[in-house]
Amino acid sequence: MAYRNTTSANRNRSARPSGNRPGVRSFRPGKGGNRSGGKKRTGAYIHPSKFINRAKPQTEEAPYEPTHLFTDFNFNAKLQSNIDYKGYTAPSAIQDQSIPHVLAGSDVIGLANTGTGKTAAFALPIIERLAAKPELNSVLIVAPTRELAQQIDEQFRAFSYGMKLYSTLVVGGTNIDRQIQQLRRGPHVIIGTPGRLRDLMKRNVLKLDHIRTLVLDEADRMLDMGFINDIKAIVEETPADRQTLFFSATITPEIEKLVQGFLCDPKTVSVRTADTSESVDQDVVEAGDKEEKLETLLNLLSQEEFEKVLVFGETKFGVQRLSDHLEKSGVPSTAIHGNKSQSQRQRALKAFKDNKVRVMVATDVAARGLDIPNVSHVINFDQPQTYEDYVHRIGRTGRGGATGKALTFIDRR
Repeated sequence: MAYRNTTSANRNRSARPSGNRPGVRSFRPGKGGNRSGGKKRTGAYIHPSKFINRAKPQTEEAPYEPTHLFTDFNFNAKLQSNIDYKGYTAPSAIQDQSIPHVLAGSDVIGLANTGTGKTAAFALPIIERLAAKPELNSVLIVAPTRELAQQIDEQFRAFSYGMKLYSTLVVGGTNIDRQIQQLRRGPHVIIGTPGRLRDLMKRNVLKLDHIRTLVLDEADRMLDMGFINDIKAIVEETPADRQTLFFSATITPEIEKLVQGFLCDPKTVSVRTADTSESVDQDVVEAGDKEEKLETLLNLLSQEEFEKVLVFGETKFGVQRLSDHLEKSGVPSTAIHGNKSQSQRQRALKAFKDNKVRVMVATDVAARGLDIPNVSHVINFDQPQTYEDYVHRIGRTGRGGATGKALTFIDRR
């Protein structure tokens, strides 16, 4: 790594610059540490040593050898044609092991890392069932964020192209009246976030008594974001004899309780690999006041290796202001946060994915469920509220076998 990480042997030494990296220093214990750039944090205190870690050498994993090809699942001819069109022949591990259970009508617990193809693991068998019996309002897919819900909707539309199967996306930040109109037309699949789904239920617009398949995607993240009561309320309104598909990156005691109450004799498929954070070089950046933080950030971004950078801030206002400052300083930047409409967020995300801007400044919403390829660096301009949030943030880099880099601003010692 270009930055000198601090090991247990040298953490008691005086802080000193690492090479020619402005502001990047070794960690030195001291008082305080609960602020970032002079700003008092509102979340739990995270010791700076938690932000320092050398990426583990990645061992060569044998490629997964599926027991099926997609053609072995005997999908509807049009569905198989759409799969072929996307160039898919062999399923990923989560697809290979989950699809037979979903096709058989079993409840499924799928444990898989983000970016392993789990959307297709539930979307393909759902489309197969709908092709045989296209019941309206029979599928509900719940996701933690607008962006993930949008990604699921896009994949459903691509796989069901030309099959006269329709989905409706119901998320916050978009016109609710239009969503009400779409629901009244009777889609086959409803894809939404917990808050907007509950809002529509309270208005008596969304009724779930015809749901045959319920999908809870990124369940661990929905719990992290405080949606447990919304999820319970949604599940209670669905028929008891539904099929439930439950996908999560982890199984915690809280998730275990949900599983016991929501699923019936589920089949468990676990294809989790090592946490993404293990493939991320992590270090801290010391800075004093806000002006020094901004100057240090600009110095970092001026270096060639910072090719595609995700910068995290704490507040919606602060994120927008930081992005505007970078733009004025000649750094192509966009921002994504809760004050932007869904269409604005989609445009910002697309600009970043398509490399039209080099930097995206975001609140924690961008760490939840987004698949952004080739992020070279994650920079925590403001420290996260919890260590779990930190892990989600840095998980946007170091993917697909690459080593990522993460830097977190802390107060100068």
